[in-house]
Amino acid sequence: MPQRQRFQATTGVRLKKSMPRAKNPTTSSTHKKVLVLLLDRTSVKGYLNPSSLGPAEKVDLLTADGEHRSIDLQEVKSIHFVREFLDAAAPERKTFLSRPKLDGLWVRLRFSDEDVMEGIVANDLLDLLDKGVQLTPPDLHGNTLRIFIPRTALAEVKVLGVVGVARRTPADSRVAASQSKLFTE
Repeated sequence: MPQRQRFQATTGVRLKKSMPRAKNPTTSSTHKKVLVLLLDRTSVKGYLNPSSLGPAEKVDLLTADGEHRSIDLQEVKSIHFVREFLDAAAPERKTFLSRPKLDGLWVRLRFSDEDVMEGIVANDLLDLLDKGVQLTPPDLHGNTLRIFIPRTALAEVKVLGVVGVARRTPADSRVAASQSKLFTE
């Protein structure tokens, strides 16, 4: 018995033929193009589900050749979510040329191999307490959109500044008191 007829028989509700079906969330593809840089300076191109990065100890990667590869997070230096698969493994620019304009925390990361990179992370401590750091790279128009760096690959994370937060103007009582006298004199 087709699904539509089963629904009508069990609920008594009659469906119109033109009524759209609900989309099954398990069938939608959420795999993104990634370039996985390993600590041994090699890289692997493939497709990855970004929601599996936080709690997992391993990265399940579908390679560009169509093979399934499981990579331990201990071996990963960084995972770059890219627009296209290019030959260049590392981002074009690793530091900001001037103070960034994006909202978030401006951080400098030092890897265990002494490599240094800057980026913007969300100003949310719950995101930082995960298994790694997700950041926006300095070159917004480059091939790399976002980068995930496992905690095991990092030696230091330093906050350089808070960006994009509106500054409060302190209520100066002296200014307010002198202003009120202007109109009473």
